[in-house]
Amino acid sequence: MRSAADHESFVRENAAPTPAPLVPELSLYLATELTPLWEATEAWLEREQLPPPYWAFCWPGSAALARLVLDQPSLVEGRRVLDFAAGCGVAALAAASSGARRVLAAEIDPFASAATRVNAALNGLQVETTDEDLVGRPLPEFDLILAGDVCYEKPMAAAVTGWLEQLARRGAEVLLADPGRAYPPRRGLIERASYTVPTLLELEDHESKETRVFQLLP
Repeated sequence: MRSAADHESFVRENAAPTPAPLVPELSLYLATELTPLWEATEAWLEREQLPPPYWAFCWPGSAALARLVLDQPSLVEGRRVLDFAAGCGVAALAAASSGARRVLAAEIDPFASAATRVNAALNGLQVETTDEDLVGRPLPEFDLILAGDVCYEKPMAAAVTGWLEQLARRGAEVLLADPGRAYPPRRGLIERASYTVPTLLELEDHESKETRVFQLLP
């Protein structure tokens, strides 16, 4: 079994520090080309069941959340923040740089958690990570939940949004960013912001995605 240090080395060796799309204040280890990284990942996959390298791209939902947090630091200042399905950790980094008391980036992919740690070190920020599946937990220890781009697959979207609605009813502020995926919630939302986020044609169907940030109502 590979160690956390091995995961972090893989991130550094297969991605390069790059200004984050929409959030140039932050640098991230991102893929400069999709194909070589995917081939490197497939070589590991044959041996160790490595998931696809989604961590190596700054997805539009997370970028939109990061932009909102940097523009409105009062959203996170002094608060305990969870970045759920954090990917490369850009929203978590934005929260840490904007004065959050505690930031946890949650990702079930250990390489995504490694990418968040590497990116935090790159930016001189403190962010905790976890590989545990938090869906269904009450999480009273967090005041604000950030969830970017979690509505692209129907069963996952139903489970995650139902859980996020429960967290909102229990008193957490929940912000959900969606770039027009197929399965976002259709009710109980207030739009907080909207951004045009640059994207890669290798990953998306356009060079940018209109991405909206919603607050889930209790």
